[in-house]
Amino acid sequence: MKVKRNKTFSGAPWESLVGYSRAVSVGGTVYVSGSTGTDDTGKVLSPGNPYEQAVQSLKNIEEALKRFGLSMDHVVRTRIYVTDISQWKEVARAHAEVFGEIHPATTLVGIHRLVDPEMLVEIEAIAVN
Repeated sequence: MKVKRNKTFSGAPWESLVGYSRAVSVGGTVYVSGSTGTDDTGKVLSPGNPYEQAVQSLKNIEEALKRFGLSMDHVVRTRIYVTDISQWKEVARAHAEVFGEIHPATTLVGIHRLVDPEMLVEIEAIAVN
């Protein structure tokens, strides 16, 4: 039995290369793929600045949610990946600016690197309608 799902794409080059959607809606839940500080073409914005990249990552998540008629208020879970754990406070500050009153369940972990060495942050989200 196939799961009934609605998908949205950002147009970033990795979606077709890897075979994934920017976000998938199943039932009343939207799963937003890991989002980086990039524009729709995949260009990394604000190289070297983890705070600005986190801000852009969150904007990309918000844009994906809007396509399903949702907002950041619907987010119940985020996962944050940073390539330099010593910069976690800058990334956390961007997250708190968006989610400070929403308080989703969150995990923040340090990783070795992302697909592009200029990418410092990747954030994924789960939202419930």
